[in-house]
Amino acid sequence: MEFPPCPPSLKSIQHFLKLAQEHDTRDVVIAYWARLYALQIGLKASTQTGEETKLLLGIMDWLEQMKKQYADNEALTNEVAAQAHIENYALKLFLYADKQDREENFGKNVVKAFYSSGVLYDILQTFGELSEEALHNRKYAKWKAAYIHNCLKNGETPIPGPLPDDDDEAELQGENANEEAAGGAPADPAPAPEPEADPSPPASSVVPPTAEEVLNNPNKLPSPPVDEEKPGGFVPYVPTGQPHPATAATIYQPIVPVAGVQITPDQMIAAQKYCKYAGSALNYDDVKTAIENLQKALKLLSTGSE
Repeated sequence: MEFPPCPPSLKSIQHFLKLAQEHDTRDVVIAYWARLYALQIGLKASTQTGEETKLLLGIMDWLEQMKKQYADNEALTNEVAAQAHIENYALKLFLYADKQDREENFGKNVVKAFYSSGVLYDILQTFGELSEEALHNRKYAKWKAAYIHNCLKNGETPIPGPLPDDDDEAELQGENANEEAAGGAPADPAPAPEPEADPSPPASSVVPPTAEEVLNNPNKLPSPPVDEEKPGGFVPYVPTGQPHPATAATIYQPIVPVAGVQITPDQMIAAQKYCKYAGSALNYDDVKTAIENLQKALKLLSTGSE
């Protein structure tokens, strides 16, 4: 489907529409929720000009067509399944970009992966407030995308991993750099519309997979580095104010199964979501959050209630 051009007055949704276009043939779930989020923002920002109305109505028509065409796809019709799908997709991109960055494999495809991951975390706001992990990843991904982009543009060598001062000030600098890189519009900071291979191979002579290859073939996804002793080692995410690691004595609560409990499809999806959250937490060595989510899944499956 051909969409009308996005007018300058709706530049705040351009990057969501671009992400959707890139995934029309790759992942219809991502394309669907990216356009739905763009529509939600566009309706709020619209001044009801003819160009705006034409674009927003076009998006509405497309969304309705997709709902009918993919009525059996739970990730389009069920918000819990959709949220899990998008979170998993965003995390894959984030971990891929983070690993390449820490191994000093800088290139446009790493910028693309970081930035796209940040946009996906924006889209997750469709389902409510972001978790601390998602907020952390979104902030870091957007800042890192702008930082590497500007370094490459200026002929400088980026510093791998987080900088000592990547706090709120760094976040502000990163977002300003994203604006500058996109010519004032919050679009993809990478000059090329699609991920490109790094023109210079890494020192190890092993060419890493591109962001597109990772998404099309999850088996190519590298395992995140975990060695904290080495420079550039992976820094685990630990939510503020939570002990780490947690002890079993502080969080274990015996759950007694209820005889005859019937688990609905929605409850099964919710349990799968908790298990996925637990897996994500373990990627950051956050044992307490992992156990809490596993306990929620176990309680739901054992009692039929959360």
